[in-house]
Amino acid sequence: MSTNARLQANPRIDAIEQVCSKELLAQTAPHDTAPPGLSETRSDGPLSSADDVEQYGLSWETRAALEHSHCRLSLESQSGHSAHRTSMDRETSDTDGNTYPEGGLEAWLVVFGSWAGLFAALGLVNTIGTFQTYLETHQLKEYGYRSTGWIFGMYAFLTFFCGVQIGPIFDAKGPRFLVFAGSVLVVVQMITLGFCTQYWHFMLVIGVTGGLGASLIFTPAISAIGHFFNEKRGVATGIAATGGSVGGIIFPLILEKLFPLIGFSWATRVVGLICLILVLLACLLVKSRLPKKPASKENVLPDFRIFREPKFALTTAGIFFIEWGLFVPISYISSYALAHGVSSQFSYQILAVLNAGSFFGRWIPGYVADSLGHYNTLIATVALCLVCNACLWLPAGDSVPVLVVYCIIFGFASGSNISLAPVCISQLCKVENYGRYYATSYTIVSFGTLTGIPIAGEILSQCNGEYWGVVTFATCC
Repeated sequence: MSTNARLQANPRIDAIEQVCSKELLAQTAPHDTAPPGLSETRSDGPLSSADDVEQYGLSWETRAALEHSHCRLSLESQSGHSAHRTSMDRETSDTDGNTYPEGGLEAWLVVFGSWAGLFAALGLVNTIGTFQTYLETHQLKEYGYRSTGWIFGMYAFLTFFCGVQIGPIFDAKGPRFLVFAGSVLVVVQMITLGFCTQYWHFMLVIGVTGGLGASLIFTPAISAIGHFFNEKRGVATGIAATGGSVGGIIFPLILEKLFPLIGFSWATRVVGLICLILVLLACLLVKSRLPKKPASKENVLPDFRIFREPKFALTTAGIFFIEWGLFVPISYISSYALAHGVSSQFSYQILAVLNAGSFFGRWIPGYVADSLGHYNTLIATVALCLVCNACLWLPAGDSVPVLVVYCIIFGFASGSNISLAPVCISQLCKVENYGRYYATSYTIVSFGTLTGIPIAGEILSQCNGEYWGVVTFATCC
C-alpha cells in the first residue's frame, strides 16, 4: 500500500501522525540542514504527503522508523486494533521479574491437559472408597479393615511422596517424560487389576503401580499451571483440579453399574480405557514455559534445607493435618453407609455425591482466593471441614438426608485443599523452584496419607465396627 493511500485512510490517525512526525524530525534532523520552522506550524499547511517528506530531505528509511516509533504505538492505542498490544496488556509479572501470559490458547490448553490428567490420576484416587468397599466384601473379605487400609494408604502415600524427586526433575527437564511415564503406569494399573486375586497382588497393582503413576501425573500437571498464570493461578489451578472431582463422580458410578453386569475384571478395564484417552490428552498438552536445565545434582536432587524457612515449614505442617484426615471420609463413607443400613447401590453412589461437592469446592474457592487471599480462603474451608464433621457426620447415623448433606458440604470444603494448597506454596518461592517446593512439601504430607487410612481402620476395629472413633479422628485432624 502506498504512503499517500495509508495516510489518507483515517483523518484522525493522519492528524496524530503529522504531529508525531514533526516532533521526531525536530529531534533527528541535522541542525545545519534542518528546514526553517520545522518544529513550528508551516505557513503553507502541515506535513502531510510524500512530496513534503522528499522536500525536507527525509529518507524512506527514516519514514519507516517514524511509522514504528512511539507515535505508531499511540496510533494503535487510538484505533484499538493491535493484537500485540492486547497480548501485552494481559501479561503480568511477579516480584522476581518473571512474566506470565495469564491466558491465551496455549495457557488454557495446558489447563485442559492438566484437567484430563488429573481426571485419570486423582479420579482413581478419589474412587478408593468404592474399591475398598468392594474388596472388603469380595476378594479380601478374610482380611480386616486395618489390612485393606494399608493398600489404599500406600496408594495415597506414593501419590504424594514420589514428588520429592519428581518436582526437581520437572523444574529441570519439564513435564513431558514424567507425564508419559505416569500415563503408562495408570493404564497398566487398571488393565492388570482385574487379574488380581491375592492381597499382595492388590498391594503391588493399586498401592505401588497406581501410586507411582498418579504421582508422575499429579505433580507436573499442577506445577505446569504456575508457569502460565500468576494473578489467576488460583482459579486456573482450581479448574484443573476439578478433573479429579469429575473422575471421582464418574468412576464410582460406572463401577457400581458394571460390577453386577460384567464383573470386577471387565468393569476396571472399561475405566482403564477411559483413562487411556484422558492421559493421551495430558501427554499432548501439558508443557512448561521455562528453559530446561542441565541434569546436575543441584537441579534434580531434593533439598530439605528449604524447611528452614518458617513459613514453608508451617504451611507444610498445616497441609499434613488436612491430608491426614481428608482421606478418611473418602475411604470409609461407603462402608459407613453400608454399616448403617443404606442400600448397597446408594452406598457406592454416596462417594460420587461427595466428589460432586468437591467439584465446586475446587473451582469456586480458587476463584474467590485470587481476590481474598489464598491462605485466608484455605483456612476458612478447613474450618468448615471441622464443623461439618463434628455437626453432621458424627450424629448422622442411618439418616440418609443428613449423610447426603454432609457429603456435599464436606466435599465442597475439602475440595479446596487440592486447588489452594499448591497455590499457597507457590507464594513462598520463585516460579523456577515451584516444582521443588511443592513436591518437597507433599513428601512430608504423604506420610499423613500413608497412615491416616490404616489408623482409621485400626480405630474402627478397636471400636467393634462403630464409626464414632473414625469420625472423631477425622475431626481432630
